[in-house]
Amino acid sequence: MAEKFKLTYATMFNPPEELHTRFEEALEKTRANLGKEYGMIISGKESFVDEKFEDRSPINTDLLLGVFQKGTADDARKALSAARKASPMWSAMRWQDRVEYLRKAADLIDERIFDISAAMAFEVGKNRLECLGDVAETADLIRYACYQMEINEGFIVQMGSDPLEGYTATNYSVLRPYGVWLVISPFNFPSALTGGPVGAALVSGNTVVMKPATDTPWVVRLLAECLRDAGIPDGVFNFVTGPGRTLGQALIESPEVNGVTFTGSYDVGMGIFRDYAQGTYVRPIVLELGGKNPAIVSRHADLERAAVGIVRSAFGLQGQKCSACSRVYIEEPVYDELVSRLVDLTNKLAVGDPTKRQVYMGPVINEYSYQDFKDFAAEILDGGGTFLTGGKVLKDGDLSNGYFCEPTLVEDLPLNHRLWKHEMFLPITTVTKVGSLDEAMRYANDVDYGLTAGFYGSKDETKWFFEGIQAGVTYANRPQGATTGAWPGFQPFGGWKGSGSSGKNAGGHYYLQFYMHEQIQTLID
Repeated sequence: MAEKFKLTYATMFNPPEELHTRFEEALEKTRANLGKEYGMIISGKESFVDEKFEDRSPINTDLLLGVFQKGTADDARKALSAARKASPMWSAMRWQDRVEYLRKAADLIDERIFDISAAMAFEVGKNRLECLGDVAETADLIRYACYQMEINEGFIVQMGSDPLEGYTATNYSVLRPYGVWLVISPFNFPSALTGGPVGAALVSGNTVVMKPATDTPWVVRLLAECLRDAGIPDGVFNFVTGPGRTLGQALIESPEVNGVTFTGSYDVGMGIFRDYAQGTYVRPIVLELGGKNPAIVSRHADLERAAVGIVRSAFGLQGQKCSACSRVYIEEPVYDELVSRLVDLTNKLAVGDPTKRQVYMGPVINEYSYQDFKDFAAEILDGGGTFLTGGKVLKDGDLSNGYFCEPTLVEDLPLNHRLWKHEMFLPITTVTKVGSLDEAMRYANDVDYGLTAGFYGSKDETKWFFEGIQAGVTYANRPQGATTGAWPGFQPFGGWKGSGSSGKNAGGHYYLQFYMHEQIQTLID
């Protein structure tokens, strides 16, 4: 790989040629090994059950990627028991030794980046650069958690001494692990949004049960193998697969779970929040939920930057990012020119098999999302909206067995229509003109979400934007992505309001502490 090149979501648009060569090699190797059966990993051992489920590609549903175990409530109990058994050993281990294990795992993820990314292209339907970014981010999230543990010296802090006569008081504040942590990850970033919280939980001294989305068990299995091959002891992490309504629900309802990280939709996340709250006492839960992310464009904007950034964020991963740019507010004097540029760029996007180099947009994840696209398109037309681009599914030729949808820009949709506030999680973005930036800000903030937001305008206007917008990750004048592309250590990622429960962002200074609770230790001599 070119020596100075570091792959991130901001740099991935012009990678060195070697990256493509190595991805192609991994693709051929992966294609030759489709259809294998994979077990769960519980207490370091492969675990198989009678009932299975098939993992098929959204690119072509004739492609059987693998066969996975349909875990049950009993498997949930076994995994939690294994994690509980390993907890005393792992939590008592020196934090420096835990860091060493996790850094080994991150190195293995880097070594296997092309193989994991090739599997992800088949399983998620991401283009190759999005896949490589997802896996590279995973390693960096784990390393950032290790770095935070190191610079905070294990979160052991000597406090002041009590002013006692005849005694010496020694006081320490120590952050200690909770115990057993559950990580439930989504389909869209199966590597980073599993590996990030798993890495944080593990380096903090918790043991882990990790459950992927049913659509994407393969990538998470490959990530689990990196943890296993790094030598992390048996039971410290456990990998289970199966339906959310049975396996997942049993995990959420178990009193053996001391903490949860869930990334997914607002509706599912709030359901988990309420169910988890039925326990005997309050336990920590980190929820990273959806977004309805706006871009605001000033009359003083660089319209080329704005057009490129908006299109990249609207249609990267087929709009299936919680950070996707799904609504755009444009000051009236530049509306026509910017919309013309947006339409031109959108019409140039290649839609098809995302394993191919030239393709930008692959399929949506499954039949439900495919049907949602058709339903939303009909609702937009019924509501008075106009398609500037797209609006249809694609079923011709090589796309006939997949879930392909056109990138869709919508104008004329009344601003009181529910889809201005509803997360569609699809390649559909609504645009409108506004009379002023203040009007745009009112619309931008008038939603239950507050994940990401973008702005294009003068440097003086950016201060107004940053101070007024209600979102956890905000960008100004960024062609690499209006609302997408956060990276650990650069742009910690998390949301306000209905987009997240913690108010602190993953890959940042304040995140690792969620996985530990504080103990004050006072000794009187």
